[in-house]
Amino acid sequence: MTRSRGTTVIMGLCVALAAGAAWAESSPFVGRWHWNRAQSTLPPGEPSPTDVVSEISRADGSSVTWSVTIVTPDGQPHVVTLEAGADGESHRISSDTTASVRLIGSGLQTTFTGPAGRSDVQTCTVSADYQKMTCKGVLTDGAGHTASYVDVYDRM
Repeated sequence: MTRSRGTTVIMGLCVALAAGAAWAESSPFVGRWHWNRAQSTLPPGEPSPTDVVSEISRADGSSVTWSVTIVTPDGQPHVVTLEAGADGESHRISSDTTASVRLIGSGLQTTFTGPAGRSDVQTCTVSADYQKMTCKGVLTDGAGHTASYVDVYDRM
């Protein structure tokens, strides 16, 4: 699997941080998060972004507001912003990608569906001290091949 998950997957991590009906503004996911490259595990063959910073400014039972800044391996920054309902329904986040977010226990599950049948399903949880977020995911390409990953974020 190639780095085609790129922006979509990292955006997915940010959406995963985003909302749950039970958390309102005191959500442990609200805040700024920095991707911890050393503790994260990318799928085989995937190039590592240079940097990722995610900021969730709203995560309540009705909506999610977040932005993510991704610096690609070639040094190009990309900023993506999402404002959407936190209702488990699919929301368009780009011309060819949709995302849905739902609260499952103490974590958030996100599902991204992209072009050619690609998908990314991940579940994120926040540590007991609210300082670390771990997202475990599975990428599926259009042919049904899968690759697992773990992304770890530190609160800024």
